Amino acid sequence: MANNNNNKYVELLWHSKYDKINLGDKTPIDRHNLPFQVVETINKPRKSQAGLGDFEESLKHWPENYPKDWKNLLVWGDNKLVMSSLIKQGWAGKINLIYIDPPFFTGSDFTIRTTIGDEQIEKEPSVIEERAYKDTWSGGIASYINYMYERIILMRELLVENGSIIIHCDWHVGHYLKTILDEIFGYDNFNNEIIWYYANKLPTGGNILDRHHDMLLWYSKSKNHIYNEIRVESEYKGTQLQTKKVDGKRIPIIDTITGKQVRKMSSDKPICDVWRINMIHAQSSERIAYKTQKPEELLARIIQMLSNKGDLIADFFCGSGTTMATAEKLGRRWIGSDLSKFAIQIARKRFLDIHHSKDLLGEKKTTYDIPARPFGLWNIGNYETVYWQEKEQEYLTFMLKLYQARPLSGFKYLHGNKGDQAVHIGPLNAPVTMEEVEKVVFECKANKFKKADILGWEWSYEVNELGKELAKKSGVDLKLVQIPSVNEIKASLVGFDLQLLKVPDQIIEKELAEHVKFPEVAYLEIESKIKGKELELKIADFQLPPTAELASIAEKVSDTRDLIDYWAIDWDYKGDTFHNQWQSFRLKKKPKIDYTAKKRYEDKGEYLVMVKVVDVFGNDTNKVLKVELK
Repeated sequence: MANNNNNKYVELLWHSKYDKINLGDKTPIDRHNLPFQVVETINKPRKSQAGLGDFEESLKHWPENYPKDWKNLLVWGDNKLVMSSLIKQGWAGKINLIYIDPPFFTGSDFTIRTTIGDEQIEKEPSVIEERAYKDTWSGGIASYINYMYERIILMRELLVENGSIIIHCDWHVGHYLKTILDEIFGYDNFNNEIIWYYANKLPTGGNILDRHHDMLLWYSKSKNHIYNEIRVESEYKGTQLQTKKVDGKRIPIIDTITGKQVRKMSSDKPICDVWRINMIHAQSSERIAYKTQKPEELLARIIQMLSNKGDLIADFFCGSGTTMATAEKLGRRWIGSDLSKFAIQIARKRFLDIHHSKDLLGEKKTTYDIPARPFGLWNIGNYETVYWQEKEQEYLTFMLKLYQARPLSGFKYLHGNKGDQAVHIGPLNAPVTMEEVEKVVFECKANKFKKADILGWEWSYEVNELGKELAKKSGVDLKLVQIPSVNEIKASLVGFDLQLLKVPDQIIEKELAEHVKFPEVAYLEIESKIKGKELELKIADFQLPPTAELASIAEKVSDTRDLIDYWAIDWDYKGDTFHNQWQSFRLKKKPKIDYTAKKRYEDKGEYLVMVKVVDVFGNDTNKVLKVELK
């Protein structure tokens, strides 16, 4: 934090700000160092989506000052855990520019909305997302301020000394954020309040003035920050006195003959702190099905003004990926993270299809036409130690009763048994990870359990088929079981309150069996055909666990494969990181995916092939096939 020992310093206080103060610590943040799991590496996106052609041989467009071995990062997880882990792992002082567009304390609706065929479908946020956002608002404005305060402290630590942060906000919280930014960055490091004026917003009427602007608060870590002047067309034509920039200051340009300041006709001028940039209209080719999407033009101005080519840009509330897509087009490196799997999936598709999007700089061409540079998809885990705290035993007792299993004692990862099946209950506020699966399988094998059920609210990438394969090698028949949504359980059980984690005494096993269903996770069937050195894979079937959202459109979905948003193949899987070597995904103009893919291998032999399928809600299912080419 900036040390403000002067009369300009004003501190904002709120309930619980200093609850964790220890020995005079004025930045009371839980700092975790959790491992990042590399889920997927995308080295060479396919150039043509229309055909089944192979990847580009190489990426020919490489910006200046951009390391050849760098891979951009897309991270799924809680951004507080992501940032604190990055700091612990050596990323402090490495990021040049951070832009965030956090929730505006509006009680935002985080429902997922997507289209299947001609039908609109809505899905409630996952339990993890729902609880995270409820925690943000639970104590009113104090909870929100504390949420942002902790994260902004971490962001400052991640910035280089000449780096900047832009925080996008509106009238709801801008004044609060300004005060805590003064405290964290220092009053003197506040540079501008930039007004983003969107003239194309339709009037709403009522008894107050229409709101047609947001605020961008710009702070830098020091006064010696990067700044590149941006010029725009002037609304006022005529002659203007000319100046030039020397050592960061503007001085007059003097005519050497007359000794007077040069005056010229000028059609452009430096931008000021009011930016007139339209919102993305409904029919724009830029629009993606994401509620809070911002225009690339807005991000382009920020990135060009406050960074140079090859610099590292970060967005820890990345949503649909506008910041990273714009940074990609402008030759910057990027890191993006989000808690929503749906957002991560939209962003991943956006990068894979970026060569079809609009160009930001070209004067003649309208399409960007350059494939995405290499990027990786990461997962932050093991969440278990962070989230399982005071009410672990109460939660486990309730879930075992709900699943009709009996509790076991003396085990670390086996919580109960259902007949001859061991039962493990995944964490309440975090996804079940592969590390967790490995520990359950190890304990099953050591204690001669040949069957195991793992229950989870949410699943980390790669857990599905890979988890089952891992268990099978250890002689354990593993079932991955989806815990029903909170609303489904509430609708079934009167008096149930998950947040308080109370065990209703009136619930008996018969009622549980009749009302609460625990489906297995998604089912994926892949057919393979081998002809010489050519392998053909086809998605033969795909089934999601039944939910209320799917039931509402079940009769109108003739082919359940329409629920697939994206699938990719690693033709030579080595058992570690998934390398995306082929992909097909839904686009606004092409809502159907290709169900068949072919690959001609150079050499005969035995290969492992991994298939990754992501559904329309952002959840993934994986399958590993063993093929032999003769």
